[in-house]
Amino acid sequence: MLIQIEVDSEKPIYMQVHDQVIEGIARGELYAGYSLPSIRQLAADFGINLHTVNKAYDLLEREGYIVLRRKTGAVVQLTPSLPPDWDTRQRTMLAEALAKNIDPDEIIRRSRYILDQFIAQRQHYQSNAEME
Repeated sequence: MLIQIEVDSEKPIYMQVHDQVIEGIARGELYAGYSLPSIRQLAADFGINLHTVNKAYDLLEREGYIVLRRKTGAVVQLTPSLPPDWDTRQRTMLAEALAKNIDPDEIIRRSRYILDQFIAQRQHYQSNAEME
């Protein structure tokens, strides 16, 4: 999996790692049992603090996306449940769009477009995996 860190971004680095792992799972690039780089390895690869990566992995584990084990490291775990704050986060995103006077149909269209992209990417990764 390719993680890209933008050090000049307003988004904290741990959230960049967090979000990109979730997107990798959504695309199907990361699947149940997939081993993520160790905390030390990821920190070394990007020249970032161990605690930054640990914070991202800890959040991913609390949300049920990964399991952290001493011997095997961070492993993707797919659980069919939404994080507890999902409705709140979605509500805030929708409120932001409406507060900017974005048409509700446009919000739905954009959401559907993004969802369709993830589904297409997931199908691509699944078909490639079946070929191997």
